Amino acid sequence: MNDQTRTSSRSGGRAARRAARATALPDHLRPIRPGMEGGTLKALSQQDVEKIHHTALDALEQIGLADAPPSGVEYLTKAGCILGDDGRLRFPRALVEDTLAIANRKVTLCSRDGKTDLDLSGTRVHYGTAGAAVHMVDVHGREYRDSTVQDLHDAARICDQLDNIHFVQRPMVCRDIPDNREMDLNTIYAACSGTTKHIGTSFTEPDFVAPALEMLHMIAGSEDEWRARPFVSNSNCFVVPPMKFATESCEVMERCIEGGMPVLLLSAGMAGATAPSTVAGAIVQAVAECLAGLVYVNAVKPGHPAIFGTWPFGLDLRTGAMSIGSGEQALLSAGCSQMHQFYGLPGGAAAGASDSKLPDMQAGWEQMCSNVMAGLSGLNMVYEAAGMHASLLGFCHESLILSDDLIGQALRCVRGIEVTEETLALDQIAEVCLGGTGHYLGTGQTLDRMQADYVYPTFGDRTSPKEWAENDKPDLLAKATERKEMILAHPSQARWDPMLDRALRERFNIHLPA
Repeated sequence: MNDQTRTSSRSGGRAARRAARATALPDHLRPIRPGMEGGTLKALSQQDVEKIHHTALDALEQIGLADAPPSGVEYLTKAGCILGDDGRLRFPRALVEDTLAIANRKVTLCSRDGKTDLDLSGTRVHYGTAGAAVHMVDVHGREYRDSTVQDLHDAARICDQLDNIHFVQRPMVCRDIPDNREMDLNTIYAACSGTTKHIGTSFTEPDFVAPALEMLHMIAGSEDEWRARPFVSNSNCFVVPPMKFATESCEVMERCIEGGMPVLLLSAGMAGATAPSTVAGAIVQAVAECLAGLVYVNAVKPGHPAIFGTWPFGLDLRTGAMSIGSGEQALLSAGCSQMHQFYGLPGGAAAGASDSKLPDMQAGWEQMCSNVMAGLSGLNMVYEAAGMHASLLGFCHESLILSDDLIGQALRCVRGIEVTEETLALDQIAEVCLGGTGHYLGTGQTLDRMQADYVYPTFGDRTSPKEWAENDKPDLLAKATERKEMILAHPSQARWDPMLDRALRERFNIHLPA
């Protein structure tokens, strides 16, 4: 074969591969998709898991939790908790075990349009945003500024267009709205008008839940339609570690349960500060606190959908600063995931955030490390998986877009290696080696499987140095900014009927421009 023929063969193969990649696959044949099953990574042995479980039960029975609101004391003592003279509620082992027997294990978090519902059974993995960042990262000015309701709406709109972001829990605080009631209501409006994916939000005070539910009933069409498919869940920090209930948050939780809203039971101790400094000890406390929360939820309404939200965070013991991007953080979340599976409960934890202030190399290694480990461990809900910087103080739209690529590669790791007669490929090896071309480029089997087996980054650059130079040396952040501006240049695909929007604006003080 002469050089011209060889070059022509290579270009033809490349053209065929590009054409194949341009052809969309049906969802069930895509190489990655929401809800892929993880669980191959076991950071803890079975004996370790059982030790953590029994130690958590000891903590609940011997130490208990303080500061439950009067309503919580009533619910929990009626369920079987013991109120001590020290004001702490203690949880008998039998009560916890009885609760585990009736807890809801078949939780589906609904989307507004029914197209991106999240099945939280087994080890199905979903990645999304979360957090309460107070700043936005300006990657070009290399500065931080206060986050706004417009920033939140834009983040939701971007997430709506990213295949590997499966849900949108509020990633930032609307700091341009000083009134907490209006901030909570505008958070729901901004997120819901930006995406039809499932949304998570928080409430500052119990009295803000009722108007929020009224807004959600209007968006859903009626209270019955809302209760049939609640597309917003309550992210609830029901505890103040170590081992104390957050009084007002518990009252919020009770009202959300009454209103039919799924609840994320969020325990966020910091190892070495508000949780034990050891990885195992931090997991024990988080598990104990979430078991207490599970008893609470089921005392209010047996079988109510609740996510076991063990979120212990790492700490840099040299400085006292949070180390959300550390290897210890990755282990904390992977270990928590195993505890969720031990109980057979839907669970969530934090992974994918960075301590870096910008989407740089540090952010890349930190975000990928914990995102991959969380996915491989089979974590149902990977919160804070995209866009979070500065130990959760800053959120970045460009980083959110780049994280879609990063999570795509993480999901490919979650999918793992399929070993079948077809994938072992003995027939291909024989065909190529025994009188064939001597390579697999352009073969029918390669073209047939290249989309089903391989994930191709949208922004990751795989060109040669020569091609990179010929393409004017494209910059990753510049490409992400271009994509952001392209998304935001078009109206939100999640926007609702103008008549509904008018009714919402007449009923509530909406700060987002019409």
